[in-house]
Amino acid sequence: EHVAFRPAAGLAEWSKAVMIQIRHALRRATLHTHNIACAKSAREQPKTFASTGAQQKDETFYEFRTYCIHPHLNSAFLKLTNEKINLRTAHSELLGYWTVEYGGLNQVFHIWKYESYAKRAAVRAALAQDPTWMEQYISKAMPMLSSQDNEVTYLVPWSTIKTPPKEGGVYELVSFQMKPGGPAVWGETFQAAVNTHAAPGYSLPVGIFHSEFGPLNRVHVLWWYESADHRAAIRHRAHTDPRVVAAGKTSLRIICLTWIEFVTHYKTFSLSWSHGMAATYRFLLEL
Repeated sequence: EHVAFRPAAGLAEWSKAVMIQIRHALRRATLHTHNIACAKSAREQPKTFASTGAQQKDETFYEFRTYCIHPHLNSAFLKLTNEKINLRTAHSELLGYWTVEYGGLNQVFHIWKYESYAKRAAVRAALAQDPTWMEQYISKAMPMLSSQDNEVTYLVPWSTIKTPPKEGGVYELVSFQMKPGGPAVWGETFQAAVNTHAAPGYSLPVGIFHSEFGPLNRVHVLWWYESADHRAAIRHRAHTDPRVVAAGKTSLRIICLTWIEFVTHYKTFSLSWSHGMAATYRFLLEL
């Protein structure tokens, strides 16, 4: 489709229309190239399209929730949540709560633990009937949000939730878009890569989560570091470690895309070890 130049419309308007079409074309081309690469790589994988390997040992799952906040209301939302979060945690366990600092600004991200879907349904029903929660938090918080999103995840079979060795520190959520097939296809290779990064002197994987509802074939690894500088030093050392480099090359066969959320400690919340402040960067990552 072409945009005809009409002098009456003005050169500025015509140029703007052309640039919009160019951007749309580039986006479509990038997405098409990405889909072709993933499809080609998937054809090279074993023809396994069901998770026939090790399975989740119990019904416990973790709900990832992301809220986008109107920029001018960000501080007010965080203040309200800090004051009233206890009304929510009275109903179910909060694993962690973070706020985005860099990249995707004005967002909060939190993880909730449930023993079963029936338990979650009961919690949601109880919250809807809790007048204090509805009046003191929901009625005030909802107008501050521009969007909400959630994702249901399980721990991968070989992961458990680990407690950091000391208070404070920073967290990093690294997300991977995996090839189809589940842990039966990529589990062994990915576990080896994670274990390489979790070796003494590197970082601690707090939890490794695999999506069940929401975007499929997605894995999230939550890492803990003593500080942002500690994380930077580890990354620098890892890039010259032959074991890490080899693991990264092997992982390219099972990973389509990677992005990062870097998480620093948010001291205002006095809940559990993982509450923090997220600084989000979106770029391709080499393991």
